[in-house]
Amino acid sequence: MSESKTYTPELMPRKGEYTAWALTIVAALGLYFLSQREPLPYWAWFFVALMAFSAVSISLGNWMDRKTFIRLEAGGVVFENGLRKTRLDWVAIKEVRTAPARWGVSVQVLGERAHFAFSTLGVMKFQGEVRGRTGFAEGQHILDEIIRSAGLTSMSQNGQFSVYSRP
Repeated sequence: MSESKTYTPELMPRKGEYTAWALTIVAALGLYFLSQREPLPYWAWFFVALMAFSAVSISLGNWMDRKTFIRLEAGGVVFENGLRKTRLDWVAIKEVRTAPARWGVSVQVLGERAHFAFSTLGVMKFQGEVRGRTGFAEGQHILDEIIRSAGLTSMSQNGQFSVYSRP
């Protein structure tokens, strides 16, 4: 690989995130105003806390997706997702594992001291209609390039995983 190429994953619509936050705020305000009249059971507040935790989790996931990229360079591969950054030289990659996932293929790239995972393109359908895309649209190309550039040729089956390693 002579030049650097950066890939980003498909982004999910943010409608679910906005809905989670709106429901959390409405529920919290409703409970606040109801609690001014009479004490409410603890489980009601626990429910709102659970909703807030869900909204925060969705927001974190969306933020990470927007910060995620894989860059294939002449000397190796860089993976970043906003919380961590991993760089593996081609010779440092010991094996690549792939397994079928609900949407796309799950890929694990393993080195001696670092690793990262990504998914190839998955298309989410509901009643025959495409509702979303997830993973890396060029994920199969990324996988093929990592296997080729790292010199991994031997493929074996280990349970649900296909394992690519050096002979």
